[in-house]
Amino acid sequence: MHLAVSGASGATGRLVVEQALAAGHRVTALVREPRRYHAPAGVDVVAAEVVADPDLELPPGVDAVVSTLGKRTAKDPVPVCADGTAHLLAAMRRHDVRRIVTVSASPVLRTGHGEPWWFRRAVRPYVHRVGRGIYADLEAMEATLRAASPAVRWTVLRPGYLTDRPATGYRLVPEANAVGSVQRADLAAALLQVVADPATVGHAYGLAAGRRARRPDRRPAGAAPAGVER
Repeated sequence: MHLAVSGASGATGRLVVEQALAAGHRVTALVREPRRYHAPAGVDVVAAEVVADPDLELPPGVDAVVSTLGKRTAKDPVPVCADGTAHLLAAMRRHDVRRIVTVSASPVLRTGHGEPWWFRRAVRPYVHRVGRGIYADLEAMEATLRAASPAVRWTVLRPGYLTDRPATGYRLVPEANAVGSVQRADLAAALLQVVADPATVGHAYGLAAGRRARRPDRRPAGAAPAGVER
């Protein structure tokens, strides 16, 4: 599969690129400054202002887009994910690409389904207040994806707090949040799992640390607040 990875120079995007190569995919990295991006051998690098360029183009032959876009800080006023995703979708339409998977965050699920009651009442309001710029951007991104159905075959992953420790395995939790932190390496692996799985189209998943399931877990679980991309 030929994957275009948006946000390839970020902490999660770098892992997606490495793991996709190891899995035998062809990878094109979409980055703002190719000269500053140290691409692994075998990766095609394309200069792309994903967030700023409404006329963004994709390279020929792309089968799917993996977007790891994210704000670097909660104070960033630019709607990085909403605008970037809108531009990616426009480019996908021009190039007849239908599949995209994106990273969101657990606080975007307003119902808090799967979270312990004390988390919903005490922690969630604080998380939303501190990260309101981040989560408003991600909510707008998800709305853009839903509005693009059924022409666009999207899947969203909503991890909680991300860490850079070694992978521990993961489970996908449909339409619910998951308790605890998640390793970025596991998030990258999950993105590559769902992009190839048509059963995940049109769904959002929480990401739980632990043993990887062959298929998304059909049981709801709990959740944790999300971090930012860097």
